[in-house]
Amino acid sequence: MKDTLLIALFAFLGAGAAGLLGAAALWQLRRRSLTASLAVVAAVAVAAMFAGTLAVAQAMFLSAHDLTVVTTVVAMAAVVSLATALLLGRWVVARSRELQLAARSFGEGGDFAAPARPATAELDALSRELAATSARLAESRERERMLESSRRELVAWISHDLRTPLAGLRAMSEALEDGVAADPDRYLRQIRTEVERLNDMVGDLFELSHIHAGTLALTPSRISLYDLVGDALSGADPLAREHGVKLVGDRIEEVPVEVDSKEMNRVLGNLLVNAIRRTPEDGTVAVAAERSAEGVVLSVTDGCGGIPEEDLPRVFDTGWRGTHARTPPAGAGLGLAIVRGIVEAHQGRAAVRNIPGGCRFEVTLPAAEH
Repeated sequence: MKDTLLIALFAFLGAGAAGLLGAAALWQLRRRSLTASLAVVAAVAVAAMFAGTLAVAQAMFLSAHDLTVVTTVVAMAAVVSLATALLLGRWVVARSRELQLAARSFGEGGDFAAPARPATAELDALSRELAATSARLAESRERERMLESSRRELVAWISHDLRTPLAGLRAMSEALEDGVAADPDRYLRQIRTEVERLNDMVGDLFELSHIHAGTLALTPSRISLYDLVGDALSGADPLAREHGVKLVGDRIEEVPVEVDSKEMNRVLGNLLVNAIRRTPEDGTVAVAAERSAEGVVLSVTDGCGGIPEEDLPRVFDTGWRGTHARTPPAGAGLGLAIVRGIVEAHQGRAAVRNIPGGCRFEVTLPAAEH
């Protein structure tokens, strides 16, 4: 037992010395190719075995012949180990370079295409992660492109919508100033109408800027959907009468919700105004509020005739106003964008789908805790 311990001690000392030298070599080569590091590891393994063998041979006084045999065996093992390490290193480096080239094209704005040849499990996992990141960046670029398109469209619509009332205000003010207005009171009423329209437009822009900046301040309170919808219907009734549209709200459950009543009134008001303006005379706009598996669903159904399927994903985009046939005489396409922003600020979601004869806007909100 004592001899075995001595052999183990001498072998450990010899191998430990080789290991220390190998660790120092790896530290010096830490920024070099993986091939060099693998060669050092293989050399350390063989050198540790050789050093341990020499230490044991000296302690046990092996004959010169036996020492030569052991040394020859170790040398052959060293050659095979180094050759294997070099081959493995070159293979891993080649796969790494292929992955590097693929990642370079991905970084230049293209889509990431994983190398076709097999690689190690680690490189394969890295390749999959790069592919997933590429897909997310592609989605982000597409979303940014759509947002930029919406911003440009919004600027164009706002410029157009501002130019018309401003030109009218200027003409009416000049007529009043020159004293050529046949009916000054009518001109003053028209000026007031145009100013209110501009004020509403600026208010929408201000609200949208808060939504996009994430600074929309909410003051939630517990309120019944019945009261919320009732207030919205009362506010939209004059516009519905003006357009000859019938408002219906006969499926309203008294479900409590935790919302900012002012902002949710704006949501329902925007949806109702949008529905009334797009529903032909003698048509019907129906409002419903009911429980669902996902929470509480508020819906506004109109008789607009439907929205083209290709336009449905853009309905809530900033500045979107649809086809000319559906474009109202006023508004800058901000109402539905504000709806989505307010609803998402309440941890809900807004959606739209076509139904026979029209479309149905749905707002899903979390149900209030009992």
